Amino acid sequence: MFFGKWRKKEKSFEKKFGDLDAAVLSERDYKDSTKIEQYVVERLEQMIEITQEVEEEKAEYRMVTSYLGDIQMMEEMPDEERAKIGEVALNVVQLNAARTEFLNSAKKLSDAQFTLLESEEQNVPDAIKRLEDNERYRDTIERDMKYLEREKSEWVLRKEYLTEQRVKLRNLLYIWVGLAVTAAVVMGIVQLMTEIDMYYGWMGLVFAAAVAIALTYWKIQDDGAEIAVAERSRNRAVVLLNKVKIKYVNIANAVDYACERYHVTSAKELNQQWEYYLEAVKEHEKYQRTNEDLEYFNGRLVRLLRQYQFFDAQVWVKQALALVDPKEMVEVKHGLIARRQKLRARIEANMEAVRGQRAEAEQLLGKVGSMRPQVEQILQTIDRLENTAS
Repeated sequence: MFFGKWRKKEKSFEKKFGDLDAAVLSERDYKDSTKIEQYVVERLEQMIEITQEVEEEKAEYRMVTSYLGDIQMMEEMPDEERAKIGEVALNVVQLNAARTEFLNSAKKLSDAQFTLLESEEQNVPDAIKRLEDNERYRDTIERDMKYLEREKSEWVLRKEYLTEQRVKLRNLLYIWVGLAVTAAVVMGIVQLMTEIDMYYGWMGLVFAAAVAIALTYWKIQDDGAEIAVAERSRNRAVVLLNKVKIKYVNIANAVDYACERYHVTSAKELNQQWEYYLEAVKEHEKYQRTNEDLEYFNGRLVRLLRQYQFFDAQVWVKQALALVDPKEMVEVKHGLIARRQKLRARIEANMEAVRGQRAEAEQLLGKVGSMRPQVEQILQTIDRLENTAS
């Protein structure tokens, strides 16, 4: 089942990264106007992208509704008029069956895949290149994510190790002090009891205690500085990781959408099917040159449907079987209804996302300083886009 202008688009951040936390403002960041401004700008950019996507989805929703309107119009036609359409459509179906039989002599594509590539013939070469580029970019981002995940874990482990070591060094410092005091007390008692000159002993004790305590204290301070570096580095890795995750979700959605649209799993498979299609087209062209009847009945069917002011009469040339077989028409109708429901759900989800991000941006308006006029202007632009999409 296929409608030439019907694009299947299923993009869901939740399915790709249910645990994605895009918020990168910590409690301390709320005191930094620069970070708040950057955060608000990112939210606004996402709102604009989602609103534009909603505009496309609503246009597609209206198109699917129009197709359903055509089906309802056919269902309400008098039997005589439907029979007239069915007679012409039957000729189209029979001629298409004859053409398919000819092409299937060395068939490498299913009928549905051939029909899909035929309807998208002008777009497929660019789609293959775009899908290849997107797959490469997706793989690159995935490697970046793994690297940042490792880096974040390494800094966490580094901080834990330094913290534990710092505790041990503090305990060691207390031990040094205790030993020095004990040694001093012992040496004092010995000196009082024996009246031995222990000048060099005192000097050695003071020097050893000073060196041990100084080195231990220096190491404690050095570990503290390294802990701060580890914490900053971990936070930086988290921020970068969240941004990379958002990019990955976007590009993964683009790849999945292209694969879903052309019913393939990769650019390699699409390219192979395109080569099969080109081979089939050569045979098709030979047959088409001798198949004037098919062209005649296609044109006649389109003209007949246009008399009833169908939204898109041309699309029924590829769906002529539905005009002959009631079961096929039911399947087409159910497919359109299901697609419209998915579009409605996607529109509602996107609009909810826009409202949530808008509320978040508005809450931060008082903290964006001199950017407030620009932010308010962008919010007005988003409102206009929403109204245009409605």
